[in-house]
Amino acid sequence: MSDRNRQPAPEENVEAQVARAAERLRAGGLVAFPTETVYGLGALALSEAAVQRVFRVKGRPSHNPLIVHVSGESMARGLARDWPSEASRLARVMWPGPLTIVVPRADVVPVLVTAGGPNVALRCPDHPLTLALLYVLNQPLVGPSANKSGNVSPTSAAHVRDEFGPFDGTDPDSVMVLETRERLRVGVESTVVSLVEFCDAGRASAGREPRALVLRRGMVTPGEIASALGIDGSRVEVLDGAGADPSKPLDSPGRLSRHYAPRTPVALLTRDALMSRLAREKSPVVVLGASLEVLECAGPHRVISMPIDPDEYGAALYSALREADRQSASAILVEWPVVHAEDLTATQQAKWSAIGDRLSRASTPA
Repeated sequence: MSDRNRQPAPEENVEAQVARAAERLRAGGLVAFPTETVYGLGALALSEAAVQRVFRVKGRPSHNPLIVHVSGESMARGLARDWPSEASRLARVMWPGPLTIVVPRADVVPVLVTAGGPNVALRCPDHPLTLALLYVLNQPLVGPSANKSGNVSPTSAAHVRDEFGPFDGTDPDSVMVLETRERLRVGVESTVVSLVEFCDAGRASAGREPRALVLRRGMVTPGEIASALGIDGSRVEVLDGAGADPSKPLDSPGRLSRHYAPRTPVALLTRDALMSRLAREKSPVVVLGASLEVLECAGPHRVISMPIDPDEYGAALYSALREADRQSASAILVEWPVVHAEDLTATQQAKWSAIGDRLSRASTPA
């Protein structure tokens, strides 16, 4: 393999890694990049052929839109037909960071990116490697999670290679991986908020005070969005539920009812239900336990202890699900985190709700 086609080595300096990744992207190829949330599968957002490659390699349904990653507000404005002042407020406070802003799509954005929908999802990721890549390219990148569609999102370079195999520079569909040894600090996908009602056409059609609509929960909470916008919390509405009509474009990624899921069946259980099932379970299971009371169970079962802080739990979740999936167990039993609502702040409650959303979508229907 020629030098230009080799995978960047972790010990290479940032400039060398970024230069090699930028070359791959400019040629229409795929590069998995780290963010503060999960690894994204990157391709040039304004190249329809490159975006088609992302859908094909991931096996992603064509009605599921992609988030476009930008270097900052200036790049985002060029992709939006309407960029309201409220979007600028959120960008100033929340970017770089785990918040995706949905606004009307500019014509320059291929309709494939938005799954045929009228709006585009934009975010500026908070990771130095990927920000450096965006600055060197000076072009936006699509960046869905770097895994096969529906699988557990990757939070390390090793997870990406588990999904797509080793990099082969002679194969245009092979995935190059930008390496980082640091744990991704957020670990679950970004909050997605629509500001379409604040745009000119949306404001005119709403017939009331415009609202911000949270299309996907994440670690940026509705209260934090309201505070950044300077509006009452009642004007930030959360759209829960699957909302996955396959005949229409989804309004946001992460809206499919089955998503973020291991191959092993996953059940979400309270502590009492979990202990009852363990008492009668004969085949090996893996338990993700999260409580102040340490969970112990006899072999052949295994326990992975999870944090009881929502930020730490979110950062550990996908790695724990992948570890559990490697154990050849008959099931993964996830204990609903034992937290007492009266002891939580509104921000903590909202973060646990985001984690609950991911766990629900990862679970196997009863």
